[in-house]
This record gives sequence, C-alpha cells and structure tokens, in this order.
Amino acid sequence: MFVNYIIYFIITIVILVLVHEFGHFAAAKLCGMRADIFAIGFGKRLFGWNKLTGFTFGNLPKDFDGQGNTDYRLSLIPLGGYVKIAGMVDESFDTEFADKEPQPYEFRARPAWQKIIVISAGVVMNLLLALIVFWSFNYFHGKEYTKTTTIGYVEPNSNADSLGFATNDKLLSINGKVVNSWEDIQTDVLINSFGQNLNIEVLRNGIVKTIKVPRSRIPSDERSGQFLIPAGTRPTITEVLTKSPAQQAGIKSGDILVALNNIPLFNAQQATKIITSHKSMPLPLIVLRDMDTVKLIVTPGSNGMIGVGLGEVFTGQVLHESYGFFESFYYGIKDIIKITELTYQMAGNVIKGKIAFGKAFGGPVIIAKFAAKYADYGIIYFLNFLAMLSLSLAIINILPFPVLDGGHLLIIIIEAIARREIPIKVKVAIQNAGFVILLLLMAFIIYNDISNL
Repeated sequence: MFVNYIIYFIITIVILVLVHEFGHFAAAKLCGMRADIFAIGFGKRLFGWNKLTGFTFGNLPKDFDGQGNTDYRLSLIPLGGYVKIAGMVDESFDTEFADKEPQPYEFRARPAWQKIIVISAGVVMNLLLALIVFWSFNYFHGKEYTKTTTIGYVEPNSNADSLGFATNDKLLSINGKVVNSWEDIQTDVLINSFGQNLNIEVLRNGIVKTIKVPRSRIPSDERSGQFLIPAGTRPTITEVLTKSPAQQAGIKSGDILVALNNIPLFNAQQATKIITSHKSMPLPLIVLRDMDTVKLIVTPGSNGMIGVGLGEVFTGQVLHESYGFFESFYYGIKDIIKITELTYQMAGNVIKGKIAFGKAFGGPVIIAKFAAKYADYGIIYFLNFLAMLSLSLAIINILPFPVLDGGHLLIIIIEAIARREIPIKVKVAIQNAGFVILLLLMAFIIYNDISNL
C-alpha cells in the first residue's frame, strides 16, 4: 500500500509540474527568452540532459554556460519544479546577471506584456489540463444520479440517530436548497456547506421536520463515517477466501447480502458486527445472486470471521446522463467555475476561523493517498482527480504571494506602473521570505497529513 502511495504521488506530481512548467517554458521560448533550466524538483541536480554535455549525473560546473540551450533535469526535492528563465529572479535565486547589462534574450529586457504572458502561462496550462479532462470525462462518462433522497437505515446510537434522523426519512432540502438525488445530498453536506452548520428538512410520516446539524458532528467522509445511508444500499461480497467458512457455505464474490441472522442488512459495518458477535454459531443468510434469492447457512470461525471482503452497492434506481461534444465542454467550464468558487469559499472560511487550516488543505501525504485511491477506481477517475489538483494548483499559484506566479505577476505590474525595475536585492529578499514561509507551511501541512492518517 505504501509503495502504491509513493508511485502514484510521483506520477501525479510529475504530470502536474510538467504541464505547469511547460507553460512557462513554451511562452518564454515564443517570446524570445532563454530558458536555462527546466527542473522537476528543487535543490541538488540528480541527473539531466542538455545539448552541450549530453546526459550527466550530479551538478553542472558552477561556470557552466548553456549558450541558450536548456538543461532538463531531475532535482532532489520532489515537491514541485521550475523553469530558470535568463534575467529573472526566481526559485533558483540566481542573481549573477544583476551586475551586467540586460541582454535581449533576458526576461528583464522584455516588455511587460511579454513578462505577463510568460508568468501566466503555467496557470493557463493547469486550467487547460483541467478543462480537457473535465470535458473528456463528461463526454465519455457522463454523469450518474442516484434517484433517492430517502435514508435507508439509521443505526441505533449512531451519530445520525443522536442528531434525530430516522430510517425512511426523506430529505427535502439542505440549508434551504432542494435536493433531488443522493449526489445532491453528498455535495451539499460535504462540499457546498463546508464549515457551516446545517438545517435539513425531512419528511417523516407525512410531516415535515427540521433537523439542526452542527458542522462538528458531520464526518469528513460520509461513507466511512456512516452518517447517512441511502435507501437501496446493501453490503456485497467483493472477495471470498479459499477454504474459508464463507466458501464452505457457498457464498460467492458478487453476492449481495439481504439479511443475516434474520436481520435486514443495509451496510458492511452492520454485517461485520453481526458476524463478529456470533463466533462459531450457524447464521441464516439470504443473498441476491444474479437476480435470484439464495438462502444459505454460514458459521463464523472462532476468530469471528467468515473469510470475505465486504463492500457496498446501491440496488435502487440510477439515472445516467450523456452529453454531446459541445455540451460536455459547457459542463467542463461549469465544473471549473464551481470548484474555483468552492476553493475560495473554503479559503475564506479558514481566514474567518470557521474551519481549521489542517481540515481544509492537504499536502503530499493526502495527495498520495487519494491518488492511489482514485487509481484503483480506474484511469478515468485518476485523471479526474488529477484535473482537480491541476485546477487547485492554478488557483493557488495565481495568489499574489512571493515565490508563487501571482507574486511575480504583482511585481511585474508594479514595475510597469512605476516604469522602473525594483532593485534585484529587494526581489531576492522578497523571494527568500516567501520561500521560507512556504517551506514552514509545507512542513505544517505534511505534519498534519501524517497526524490525520
């Protein structure tokens, strides 16, 4: 599992960095600027290639002059990357050009509009990647809607039970917004209202009731937290171990569990609880197999296990919407706008103190975890996750903070208005301060990621 995390984290970071930095690189070349370095990672050069020296390991000589040829390299710290554009103060902190006359191929010698294009190109490429993936996802996959807003099961003494929810409650609205599918409920509970308390209207026995839900009572992952379970959800067998009690009982992979020990089943945790509490006791089991109802008897071992993998499946109505080529593009744009709005809304709630910083933002560990998770779902889901990360990278990078593209953009605008360049020493000081703050922030995020594992 840990190896998978590492592999998919590297794949994710390499793709995102390549796309972002290629934007800067291509724009610089088109504007006639030299790009001395194209680096994946920061710090010490591990290995790389350029036209003059070919493929080499380690750092290049300090007095190395690429003569306009780019050194493509992999560096030690795999948490990003950069393109070293001649005549620009950036993540490399190279200021050797400061005491020399500006050259036509240098960043500092080009007009402000070209500088803005070069600095903005990375963000544009991230947005383009997100749009292409969302567009493709909508075109080839479409959208699925679970057509129920009814709660299938509320476990006694559970979180949902203590808040006042009951089995067969039909959810009508969340914070005044009408819900028409279970996806609407998940989106409104976990995303749209992030950081807010909820007022949920439910229909129970013909009477509309309002249930107040404090945000602190809502798990970050609704499924794992078993907060609300849609009607039609059943546990299902994902794997049967050989020579296990389950195999001896005739249980097969793909079976949907309907009832165990004469108790109707609605989730995997419920089935596990019954099994572990009846060690070495024969239990009547009803499963749904290829639309047929099959009755079995299974006897858990002395360890309280029957040797199966359990998952969950929705057995109710699922609607699938397909989109045409141009319609998919429209919904791709809508996806980008929606995610952008939610990101800034979440950032605003962090600033206002409504959400803890560690709850709103994740770092490398969380990225690795979710990259591996979505990769297991399939390539299309992994690409969709990659697109969301690419969009997040664009949103963060455009912020006017030192080291980030938005910080460089702000300096360019100030210089254009003042019609003179900010002293190199001042730019370096700004970059240094921003870099230190960014490293401290990254260290905190990584610590928080590990703490929440």
